[in-house]
Amino acid sequence: MTIRMRRWVLGTGAIGLAALFVAAFVRLPRFGGDRHPYGDRATDAALARHTANVVSSINFDLRAFDTLGEESILFAAVLGTVVLLRQTREEDRVPPRSAAVDPWVRRYALVALPVALVVGLYVVAHGQLSPGGGFQGGVIVATAVHLLYIGVDYRALERIRPVALYEVGDAVGEAAYLLVGVAGLIGGSAFLANTLLPYGTFNTLTSGGIVPLLNLAVGIEVACAVVVLVSRFLDQAVEITDAETGAKGAGTT
Repeated sequence: MTIRMRRWVLGTGAIGLAALFVAAFVRLPRFGGDRHPYGDRATDAALARHTANVVSSINFDLRAFDTLGEESILFAAVLGTVVLLRQTREEDRVPPRSAAVDPWVRRYALVALPVALVVGLYVVAHGQLSPGGGFQGGVIVATAVHLLYIGVDYRALERIRPVALYEVGDAVGEAAYLLVGVAGLIGGSAFLANTLLPYGTFNTLTSGGIVPLLNLAVGIEVACAVVVLVSRFLDQAVEITDAETGAKGAGTT
């Protein structure tokens, strides 16, 4: 294809895209007006399915398939990191050295760890009721685990962080989301359709149908994924050395 032809193809595509954008903007409700068709429909759907948090209703009900894609992107990113940062033949693993930690930092980290852990679990469990959910709560839980590294040392973190177990948890969270969707197909409905479970009593932990299940699956996957992701980078920074030179982190990708 010649350069002139490429310019024609690019120009045609740009004109078509511009036309679609103009058509979309013309149909948008006026800013600051009292007509909000998308918000009204999302709110009505959340109330109909007894999901108090409209954002969670959108994420795990109206567009649950999109959320599966977002979760899968994180899963694939962690998988790629594990493969790229694996130990190679040219590298050795050495025991990490203990580090001196300021007493005030240690006290703060050890106090904040259980608080952050409880807050993270609360955010995951109440995702269908209040702001938050599996993505936010999962990151908080993973952060709580690594407060032990800040407050004590790397070896203390290793004792409570069996990476292989978290790798399994990452896969379980991803698979659980898929299985809930497949269960809808088996039940005679659509993939990830919110028809599998009763909607329950409004504003309770069991309300929202499958929303709490999907929220929990995402929380497990995100928490485990972040722990595995950070563990691989910490391994490179703390334990991996070049077999020939003995330099920290040498020879890594």
